[in-house]
Amino acid sequence: MRRSKENKLEVVGVRLDPAIAHRLRLLASVTGRKQSVFLQQIIEQGIGAIEEVNLPPEMVEQIRGGNLPPVPGETVTVSEPDLFGTASVEAVPKMPRRPREKRRVEEGERPTD
Repeated sequence: MRRSKENKLEVVGVRLDPAIAHRLRLLASVTGRKQSVFLQQIIEQGIGAIEEVNLPPEMVEQIRGGNLPPVPGETVTVSEPDLFGTASVEAVPKMPRRPREKRRVEEGERPTD
């Protein structure tokens, strides 16, 4: 399938634990498929669960409804470029980070923080 501007995939760099990278290479080698195919499947199948844990419920509902909100802190093109190649651009304000929940340290256990 030939990709157009609308359905073009983005490249994302990721660092993996050596054992996970080895398993991915093994999977790709044995099946004859590219590692990127498996990474894409893993991300597509697991992102929903990660969103539910880390994003506000309203944002998860918005995403599930097919309305992807802009990424805070990124610059967004609001309109198509005009005759001179200029477009209306605005920055999306960053959202405050959600505080991490502190885990209670059990007796005899060493704290990790």
